[in-house]
Amino acid sequence: MARTYFVYILASDSRELYVGVTNDLWKRLEQHRSNLKRDAYTAKHGTKRLVYCEPTGDVRAAIHREKQIKGWTRYRKIQLIESSNPEWEDLSRCL
Repeated sequence: MARTYFVYILASDSRELYVGVTNDLWKRLEQHRSNLKRDAYTAKHGTKRLVYCEPTGDVRAAIHREKQIKGWTRYRKIQLIESSNPEWEDLSRCL
């Protein structure tokens, strides 16, 4: 059975960004939002809104893409988000 992996970007209300990768997007979002790890970046910065998501069936491609996006400037990350989600809507509502 093929798995799907997701490269995703979370944003705070002030548009602080977090880039991650997972094979269970819903579970990972719940982990970020629960603030169990109070020292975690997402807990400290309130990055809980899913603003970008990119699926792939290849785990290596997902990890490579995550690293690629993390290496980008903030401006380029914003361009990526706004190319598919110009209003910065929380895409998790569609899951």
